[in-house]
Amino acid sequence: MSTAVEGLRSDFGGDIIEPGAAEYEAASRSVLVSGRPAWVLRPASVEDVRAGVRFAADTGLRLAVRGGGHGFPGFGTNDDGVVIDLSKFAAVEIIDEDRHLVRIGGGATWGQVAAALAPHGLAISSGDTRGVGVGGLTLTGGIGWKVRKYGLAMDNVAAVEMVTANGDVVRASAEENPDLFWAIRGGGGNFGIVTSFEFLAHPTTDVFFGKIAFPAAELAGVLQGWADYLRTAPEELTSIATFANPFAGGPEAPLEILVAVDGDDPDLAAQALDPIRRLGTVIDDDVALTPYADILVDAPTPPPGFKVVTRGAFVDKESVSEALRILAEIGTSERSPAIAVRSVGGAVSRVPDNATAYAHRHAELMFVTATGGPEPVVEEARPGLEAIWARLTPHLSGAYANFVASATDEDVAAIYPAQTYERLAAVKREYDPGNLFAGNHNVRP
Repeated sequence: MSTAVEGLRSDFGGDIIEPGAAEYEAASRSVLVSGRPAWVLRPASVEDVRAGVRFAADTGLRLAVRGGGHGFPGFGTNDDGVVIDLSKFAAVEIIDEDRHLVRIGGGATWGQVAAALAPHGLAISSGDTRGVGVGGLTLTGGIGWKVRKYGLAMDNVAAVEMVTANGDVVRASAEENPDLFWAIRGGGGNFGIVTSFEFLAHPTTDVFFGKIAFPAAELAGVLQGWADYLRTAPEELTSIATFANPFAGGPEAPLEILVAVDGDDPDLAAQALDPIRRLGTVIDDDVALTPYADILVDAPTPPPGFKVVTRGAFVDKESVSEALRILAEIGTSERSPAIAVRSVGGAVSRVPDNATAYAHRHAELMFVTATGGPEPVVEEARPGLEAIWARLTPHLSGAYANFVASATDEDVAAIYPAQTYERLAAVKREYDPGNLFAGNHNVRP
């Protein structure tokens, strides 16, 4: 290993952070998970990324790649391995004003992107959190506040530049390496390190954003009515229903329907939102015209020892009613996890099933359960969570990688149906036959 380390020090122009260094404690962990890597590398150039990949391959150490570091399974760190931290790759540049084509560094966060594009009147539908990385969210989907109008974040990717397992720099687009381009749109970090993305942004205005809240006693009826309405609602409307919030009363917490209407026309906003307001007894309504960049939130960083366990799944149309009935029953019972249900459909479902490695185009809803606390608290809650998911499983259709907090074979099978997995494995064999990029929901070559 000493030869490899010497080679790294001579080839690497970024930061090399080792245990004992002043920066190590902060650099060693991702946002949600602590780690003790042997090396944290912060490359400053594509050549540095290549050198870091060669170093990991030559030493045989486990490799983790970190963009924003928000992944629930902790893919952005490890123990005794190498972490390549892309935080220096955060540039946002408009490269074609007519096409609204934007180049974004693989280590940028969505808050940085939104802030950089706002003065130009442009946006990209991304996640809902400022600190989440562009890379991690995009490579596995990207269900954001404009998803029903503009699709997933990854649906707006025109090309990527990436470093593969043998240190090559490869460009992938519809015209160049199209199999790789297919795979990286949904297949996660299995195929290399994306150093830059090219996105097609869209012109944006302020948006109508906020919450419409209903009492917990009306949860079941309002939730079903909301899901029914979303089938015919204007695609400018994207919405999330949240309930059983432990910080707002748990089973007594109100049902909050979070809404974003893309556009600054008050008549369109009223047309889109008034049917929701009529679903029950409105106890709070703070919807207001808001700059798009301001609707992204700052996700809290949990204290050391605080564990967050999430699990997300899709629901197809024929299962929506029963799945929501179960979720409403759970949400108003003691010891319920926090629950969020997201509308999908719209532009997402207009992309052909086989066009990308994201395999759940026809789902109407995606929902997430979340629980958190010190390890003993989470472990005590685990049997109850397993029982909840056992009830829901017959009504589910796959899983959304960005909200799956574990990486078992069962998780990977839920994220990637067999036919999708087989095609991903073929691409994996071409670009990463040794499975250097295994720190993810792993597709084995």
